Amino acid sequence: MNMNQKTSRLTIMAMLCALAFVAVLAIRIPLIPAAPFLEYEPKDVIIMTGGFLFGPLPSVLISVIVSFVEMFTISSTGVIGLIMNILSTVAFVCPAACLYQKRHSTKSAFAGMILGSILMTIIMVLWNYLITPIYMGYPREAVVQLLLPAIVPFNLIKCGINTALTLLIYKPLVTTLRKSNLLASRSEDEQKTGKINSGTIFLLGIILVTVIMVLMVYKGII
Repeated sequence: MNMNQKTSRLTIMAMLCALAFVAVLAIRIPLIPAAPFLEYEPKDVIIMTGGFLFGPLPSVLISVIVSFVEMFTISSTGVIGLIMNILSTVAFVCPAACLYQKRHSTKSAFAGMILGSILMTIIMVLWNYLITPIYMGYPREAVVQLLLPAIVPFNLIKCGINTALTLLIYKPLVTTLRKSNLLASRSEDEQKTGKINSGTIFLLGIILVTVIMVLMVYKGII
């Protein structure tokens, strides 16, 4: 990757970070009447675009940057909100970015987002079960009662909306970036690779930590 490609990549990533934050700031829609605190915002559409363009690790970096900016500006949930935001986005975006990086097709993108939707829903159910009682002071029994009627449908609906919007905007956005010479017609980031990259390792780490936390709760350690 030459200097111009690096500069273009950083420019696009900075633009995606800004757009993702604006998306959170401008659009927050409650989806589940039983849990109005669960609000949809479309930042994952922007971050998924970054994952398709550059791979899993850059999408993780965009997620972390945007989540930190949220925490210091508009969020009222502090570090817990930061953690949950990163977990949610990474679980959704990384599987799709990995599959799309291996094979650039709409089918791969769609299959990856379906896989990411399932993984994100599972991760969010488990982490809400683990963290909400500690953060909110609720008994776990009360949290369990919210999982099926609120947490699960919210995450599935959110992923469905994000999948549809990503499929709608990705190709036109890439075409615009290429016409403006910000994105090469075929960059090194788009080459197929069989190696396990850092984004995949990060995702596997999240899954491992989740399993360990669940086991700790099961054993009564936390």
